[in-house]
Amino acid sequence: MADYSLDYLGQLESEAIHILREAAGQFERPALLFSGGKDSITLVHLALKAFRPGKFPFPLVHIDTGHNFPEALDFRDELAARIGEQLIVRKVEDTIKAKGLTENKGKFASRNALQTYTLLDTIAEFGFDACIGGARRDEEKARAKERIFSIRNEFGQWDPKLQRPELWNIFNGRIHKGENVRVFPISNWTELDIWHYIRREKIDLPSIYFAHEREVLQHQQQLIALSPFIRIDEGDQVQNRRVRYRTVGDMTCTAAVASEAVTIDDIINEITATATSERGETRIDDRVSEAAMEDRKRTGYF
Repeated sequence: MADYSLDYLGQLESEAIHILREAAGQFERPALLFSGGKDSITLVHLALKAFRPGKFPFPLVHIDTGHNFPEALDFRDELAARIGEQLIVRKVEDTIKAKGLTENKGKFASRNALQTYTLLDTIAEFGFDACIGGARRDEEKARAKERIFSIRNEFGQWDPKLQRPELWNIFNGRIHKGENVRVFPISNWTELDIWHYIRREKIDLPSIYFAHEREVLQHQQQLIALSPFIRIDEGDQVQNRRVRYRTVGDMTCTAAVASEAVTIDDIINEITATATSERGETRIDDRVSEAAMEDRKRTGYF
């Protein structure tokens, strides 16, 4: 029997490599946003296929909120060192101090909205005219509105009504001075596609994606990792649970899922059986309002 899944993954891989090369060819100073999460790890793997034996035509850039999972940060540093590519890290903490920004308060005080300031400052500091990221259309409805080459104006803002047509895989990277493009090579991939590709390519991942024991706080049917960044109130139930993470954002706004999945095949079976997207199930910050993600994207969020 023919293995059609391999052909399908090959088509996705070919498209993503084409987009990466288009970004490298059309822009003067692109950057690849790299967090140590599965999607950005997949992007790095695709970039290796697109540009080796040469060096990447862009640096890896991480906007560090200070609330990240240690497992993801350790993996970020190890991978960048192993492949010998430049890693630029800019900290939201530094931006808060420099600009006198006010942090969110509350039980799960997230710095996600403040990332925008640091990202825009980093773009200005290095003169980046394109930022390559691992967003996918199936993650969240606002991301489904984006083109693969998604234009930001000179203030870093995104207008969903001003989207360029992308017919026959022709991408228009022409921009005016000060504008910026967000490039999404895996926009047409799904969460399952990512995991099938990781299995096929034998891509290493942080241990946080697999089932492990962790102290969590159960809050509104979600399991939030205990950390110095969340507030524990009287009456909160802290449990030791076997969990894994479908997506890796900040510890303040990313929930775990109860799981016994210790292999990639186990994870694929779990995802196949669920009807909820990874962000819909695990991201607290997307539940602030119906248009929470789109509101953040309009002001410059990735």
